[in-house]
Amino acid sequence: MSVLELYEYPHPILEQKAESVLKVDADIQKFLDDMLETMYASRGVGLAAPQVGVSKRIIVIDAEQKEVDGEYRQGNPMYLVNPEIVYKSEETILFCEGCLSVPKQSADVERHYAIKVRYLDYNGKAQEIEAEDYLAVVLQHEIDHLDGILYIDRISRLKRNMLLKKLEKYRQGLK
Repeated sequence: MSVLELYEYPHPILEQKAESVLKVDADIQKFLDDMLETMYASRGVGLAAPQVGVSKRIIVIDAEQKEVDGEYRQGNPMYLVNPEIVYKSEETILFCEGCLSVPKQSADVERHYAIKVRYLDYNGKAQEIEAEDYLAVVLQHEIDHLDGILYIDRISRLKRNMLLKKLEKYRQGLK
């Protein structure tokens, strides 16, 4: 396994609609493993393929990982190929989101409180998952990436502009 390069806003691949995966094979499984390792190394709870430069409908998530003595421990990793939201509750939730592709920034985003997602698992088997609250937010955030949508596209123009100015100041501090 290897850690992949993360692509950051405003890279064009983050704005593209990703392509469906035709078959889950050994190459896709290796990519899923690399994505998960990259997500853990970056201290994220989710990662979408476009964030590592691959325009495929693939995400990995571990919303149950724990930090123990400064190190992140695997919780319940999930591999989702061609995920599709097939149900969204009318009830919504406001959640403070961040993103590995928009480093060191966060904003409140309104999401559906509960969803149902259909997908292929690590072995290419069709699955469904019903999720609420935090897991539902993480799934919606990562699936948005597959449609070329970042969480900053779901906030007001004023908040987005303020956030992008803070991002630029953060990047200037790194130089």
